[in-house]
Amino acid sequence: MSDRLSFVALVTCFNDDETINYGAVRKQVRRQVEAGNNIMCCGTNGDFTSLTFDEKVRLCAEVVEEVDGAAQVLVNAGMPSTYETVLLAKEFEKLGVDAISVITPFFIACTQQGLISHFATVADKVTKPVYMYDIPSRTQNHIEPETAARLAEHGNIAGIKDSGGGQDSLDAYLEIANSRDDFDVFSGPDSLIYYALSKGAKGCISGLGNVMPGVLSGICREYNAGNFEEAKKRQDLFTALRIDLYALGYPPALVKRALYLLDNSVGASRQPALLPTQELDGKIMAILEKHGLVAA
Repeated sequence: MSDRLSFVALVTCFNDDETINYGAVRKQVRRQVEAGNNIMCCGTNGDFTSLTFDEKVRLCAEVVEEVDGAAQVLVNAGMPSTYETVLLAKEFEKLGVDAISVITPFFIACTQQGLISHFATVADKVTKPVYMYDIPSRTQNHIEPETAARLAEHGNIAGIKDSGGGQDSLDAYLEIANSRDDFDVFSGPDSLIYYALSKGAKGCISGLGNVMPGVLSGICREYNAGNFEEAKKRQDLFTALRIDLYALGYPPALVKRALYLLDNSVGASRQPALLPTQELDGKIMAILEKHGLVAA
């Protein structure tokens, strides 16, 4: 059985004027690779919906260059239109990424046949493996298990990231993966990493790993080593932080703000994702201190 892989959905770092701070991005890449994680860029926790086309391409280029083969790089090309998704995917492929993730279209309501056409078209246009990305709470479009099973037959669709938030959708996708050797499932919910690994998932893609990189990588590392109790302990640490932090609001913005309070070089989120306040910062800092993340 191959090793399970941990990916962090890397934050995008901004200057005070909201331009991208590429030097700070590279610093975060180094931090994650040193911790033992692989990188997903231009994802939900990377403020991808607030980035321009050209910014995404340069951001991906900077990440790939900084990683320099020391870890795998996955990049999200998903946009509301198939046309722009294909354009982005082609640009990312030129940069040497390991694989391309495609989030379900957002704003546009899609039928299941529409989703099949969308993902198949993108997968037809690139040679890098494509991973579907299901997060219906954000996009309002859900990849039904039957649809995922049909798309698994496509020679260049290698798997799916499940961010549905519950075990039902995860189990349904894992049933597909466990029935064939060419389709992998990556778990998105930070609380379900160990569960997903135990049921056959290839790994996880985590936003919270920006704040706890060593704990994230440790879940997969200990699981791979057969130290299941240690892996569970790390999962419990991860879940506890998730419960406390995400109770305050929009998870990606809270992850970014928590990281900012630990290292202000990452900058704030692009507006209007989160308008920081002294009160909110105080609550976040108390959570970080509770979980031993603030240096004495």
